[in-house]
Amino acid sequence: MSVDHQTVDTSRPARKTNKAQRFFTGTHAFFYRLSGGKLGGRLGKNPVLLLNTTGRKTGQKRTTPLLYLRDGDDLILVASDGGAPKHPVWWLNLQAKPEAEVEIGRKKLRVTARQADAAERERLWPLLVAMYGSYAEYQKKTTREIPVVILHPQDQAEGGLR
Repeated sequence: MSVDHQTVDTSRPARKTNKAQRFFTGTHAFFYRLSGGKLGGRLGKNPVLLLNTTGRKTGQKRTTPLLYLRDGDDLILVASDGGAPKHPVWWLNLQAKPEAEVEIGRKKLRVTARQADAAERERLWPLLVAMYGSYAEYQKKTTREIPVVILHPQDQAEGGLR
């Protein structure tokens, strides 16, 4: 007896989601930049930055609004993608090319990204969860350990973001 397996194209819903996400991200970035971060610069009490990466496949500039936590001169991000099974594209882009730019308000800063080591993650994770409690839920939803990403300013002489 043979079983007829029907191939299901699951790429269409993903494309629609990606298009919607790109539209939302682009709109968010537009109003953030237009207002100097007054619109879109916070999610509740939490600060939002714009992360500008280089697409690992396309080489094109990609902008993603993300929550962040300050840790001294460093900026800390969480590559949660809402607890999805795969890493967010912005983190894959940073892994391929760690040099990026962030925008906070009207200020821009060149940064280099790296993943927090185990000791850094252990110290930072509770601070990140205290800032945005959903991170704990996202970690429960996925089998991957959600990366904590450290953005370190490339040139302190630029005056930083403070």
